[in-house]
Amino acid sequence: MNPSRVLLLPGWQNSGPEHWQSRWERLHGDQRVEQHDWHWPRRGDWMARLDEVLLQDDAPALLVAHSLGCQLVASWAEHSQHTARVRGALLVAPPDTEREDMPPQLHNWRPIRRSALPFPSVTVISSDDPYGAAERATQMAADWGSSVVIAGPRGHLNAESGLGDWPEGRELLLGLLRA
Repeated sequence: MNPSRVLLLPGWQNSGPEHWQSRWERLHGDQRVEQHDWHWPRRGDWMARLDEVLLQDDAPALLVAHSLGCQLVASWAEHSQHTARVRGALLVAPPDTEREDMPPQLHNWRPIRRSALPFPSVTVISSDDPYGAAERATQMAADWGSSVVIAGPRGHLNAESGLGDWPEGRELLLGLLRA
C-alpha cells in the first residue's frame, strides 16, 4: 500500500487479539495508534496522539477506525492542522456517544462532531449494532460526507461478529486508496 501507511484507530478499551484490526496489524503490518489510556479516553488526548503519530512520518496515511476511533477521526479532523496528511478513512461501527446509556467513561465524547471530513471516507454500519442505531450512524456518516456500506446484522463489527481477517473491509480500504 505504499506510499501510504495504514493507521489503526481502535475504540474504547482497544482491540483484542482476534479483532480484525489486530489481525490486519499482523497480516498487513498496519500501525496501531496506541493511546495512553484505553479505559478513560479523553477526546483531546486521543486527538493529540493522532497528530503526534501522523507527524512521525511524511508518508500520507489511511485511517482505519473502529467504534470510538470513528468519533476520534471526526473530532480530530475538525481541529487538526494536519488533515492534508490523510488520504482517506475507513470508519467502522461509529457509536452513538450521545445515548443516555453510554458508560460514564465516554461522556466527554459529547457532543458528536458532525463537520464534513476533508478527505474521502467510507462508513460501515451494522443494522443491529448495540452501541448505536443504524439510523443515527447513517446520519453521522451523511454529516461527515462519508459514503455508507450497510453490513447487515453483524453486531458491533468486532471480534464477536465473526469477521476474522475481514477481507471485505480490506477491499473497502483499498478502494479508498484507489480513489
